[in-house]
Amino acid sequence: MSNQIEHNEEHIHEVPVPRNHSTALTLLAVGLVIALAGDGYLLVRANHLNDEIARTQSGTQTQISKLNDATTTLLEQERQRLQDLAQDMKQQVKGVGDSATVAIRRARTEAQKQGEELSGKLSEQQQQVATQLSQIQDTTTSKFSEVTTDVDGVKANVEAVKTNVAAAQSDIEKTSADLKRAMGDMGVMSGLIATNAKDLDTLRALGERNYFEFDISKKDAAKKVGDLMLTLKKADPKRGRFTMDVLADDRHVEKKDKTINEPVQLYVSGNMQPDEIVINQVTKDHVTGYVATPKVKLARR
Repeated sequence: MSNQIEHNEEHIHEVPVPRNHSTALTLLAVGLVIALAGDGYLLVRANHLNDEIARTQSGTQTQISKLNDATTTLLEQERQRLQDLAQDMKQQVKGVGDSATVAIRRARTEAQKQGEELSGKLSEQQQQVATQLSQIQDTTTSKFSEVTTDVDGVKANVEAVKTNVAAAQSDIEKTSADLKRAMGDMGVMSGLIATNAKDLDTLRALGERNYFEFDISKKDAAKKVGDLMLTLKKADPKRGRFTMDVLADDRHVEKKDKTINEPVQLYVSGNMQPDEIVINQVTKDHVTGYVATPKVKLARR
């Protein structure tokens, strides 16, 4: 396999990388969450409005039903009273003559008057119910129009956020395509390699691996970085090379005479992919770089 490839083989091509997209993604994500929260609030508000309208309509229908029942009862009582009055007049007519005629006229006049009063009351009550229904309809239309306007505004904001997120994602994908790849010192093709802080921010935004930055001095004790314990043995800034002792799974491995931006690979138990140490800068007795570890830990077969 590729294990036969020499340790000093490098496939490094520096490409300028756009500025940090991590902050842009964070702001866009926050905007999307706020827009969705506003949309959810309006939906809840619309549901409350529907409940209120349903309760109002139910109460109005109950009032109309009670009014109809009361009117029917009143008319029935008046009809019965008039029948009784007519029956009395018939009996009086048989024995009284002219007096019965006068009584009938009076009864008719009284019945007509009471009928007119009853009709006026019914008309007034019907007018009140019609006014209430008109007010309810106007209020409902106004509230629905307000909610619709707010929802349309939120939808427009959400679409704008989605467009911005898509543009930012496109920029990140373009940036990742420009990042360089390199063969690791164990003969395994590495993932994307960061040579500076901007590159590292771009890799974090892609979210494919975990990244831990570090700087180690030769005089420092072993430093824990990710799953590894690192100790700097030698740093040669003129040649851009370093030697480092790596402790993992209770075993020491010396990574000797490695170069800047070379993926120094080491398998850790529980990982199918190797951890990678990348040194971006070598100065006198001091190195700076990062450790990349797999996000998903899968045992190797």
